[in-house]
Amino acid sequence: MAEFTGRELHLVKKSLAIAVLAIERQPGPFQSSSDQADMKALLDTLSENDAELAHYARSARIAVTGEPD
Repeated sequence: MAEFTGRELHLVKKSLAIAVLAIERQPGPFQSSSDQADMKALLDTLSENDAELAHYARSARIAVTGEPD
């Protein structure tokens, strides 16, 4: 399995956060809740603490919606 550090790890975390939010916003039968749950779990595992997790969630909201909060 690949190991990510530094900027690469940051990009993986940010990508996961964006994907989780994008799936959440996708209505109907195309919403893959199993993928979303697995991505959330992976992001939680990769994040050092709740503050870091909140940072990536906020970054994802900005990327997906264009709004900070």
